[in-house]
Amino acid sequence: MFKRLVLASLLAVAAFGAQAADRYTIDPTHTQVEFTYSHFGFSNITGRFDTVESEFLFDAQDPTQSSVKVTIPMASLSTGVEKLDAHLLNADFFDAEKFPTATFTSTAVTAAGEGQLKVAGDLTIHGVTRPVVLDVTINKIGEHPMAKTPAAGFDARTVIKRSDFGVGGYAPAVSDEVTIEITVESRLAKP
Repeated sequence: MFKRLVLASLLAVAAFGAQAADRYTIDPTHTQVEFTYSHFGFSNITGRFDTVESEFLFDAQDPTQSSVKVTIPMASLSTGVEKLDAHLLNADFFDAEKFPTATFTSTAVTAAGEGQLKVAGDLTIHGVTRPVVLDVTINKIGEHPMAKTPAAGFDARTVIKRSDFGVGGYAPAVSDEVTIEITVESRLAKP
């Protein structure tokens, strides 16, 4: 009897916790994923991905109960230089025809101080999956002044080694380390 009561209590807590997270949708016009790498030590080149697709559960009361899944179509890559974009998308680097998307799926969210989170997850690029941790800042949670709906904004940053994902061409002359910076504006999804 006691075991059943404990099991029922645990299931009730799990169900309550699952209901606390709300589904948010990202605002693609106010969300950016950028990457920066060193080019022969002379410059730090920045590119971006113009398309981000996301499933996003956010618990404003306890952000550690949140989760995110992001898909980025590789064809949305843009450095501002057409020939460089084509080179990065070909088989020397991302091989976007064979591996058309990059994904990130969170596995754990932990508090890291006031307004700070560590979001651990699995990043897949070029068909290779590796664990990464995003350092996240909660920018703002509140009512969006124009949409008049709940909104949440975040910045995230991580550094990866592209060779870990099989995209190590021209390293170390072109840096193996790549900084990824993300800014996200999201709104509560309509039911």
